[in-house]
Amino acid sequence: MSTPVLKKKDIEKKWYLIDASDKTLGRLAVEAARILLGKKKPEYVDYLDMGDYLVIVNAEKVKMTGNKWNDKKYYRHSGYPGGLTEIVAKDMLARHPERIIVNAVKGMLPKNKLRALRLKKMKVYVGPEHRHSAQQPEKIEL
Repeated sequence: MSTPVLKKKDIEKKWYLIDASDKTLGRLAVEAARILLGKKKPEYVDYLDMGDYLVIVNAEKVKMTGNKWNDKKYYRHSGYPGGLTEIVAKDMLARHPERIIVNAVKGMLPKNKLRALRLKKMKVYVGPEHRHSAQQPEKIEL
């Protein structure tokens, strides 16, 4: 008996749309990571990029439970001595609300060479408008 081997050209990719308004950040990120990984497909293998494209709108309306808006911190470093910058989640929401979702999903993807490719297939927008209406994304309710 032989094992069927998938090729890149055999993988079918779909477009999905998620409205992030009044959704908890962690639960939204879990579902987004599963779509980007392609885990819901019956032919899933972990060494190929099987995931679908994902559009997330209304990033500024995402929720966090507890006191995370004041306690959660995001860090980045410039590479120079003393170049560590930290920003609280409440300030990150005011400046760059899409980065909150991107960071959450990025942390839930496997840390390997496919991570950057999978993240490129996720598009996050602040308002309800997006540029991917030509792809006719299928709306998903969480």
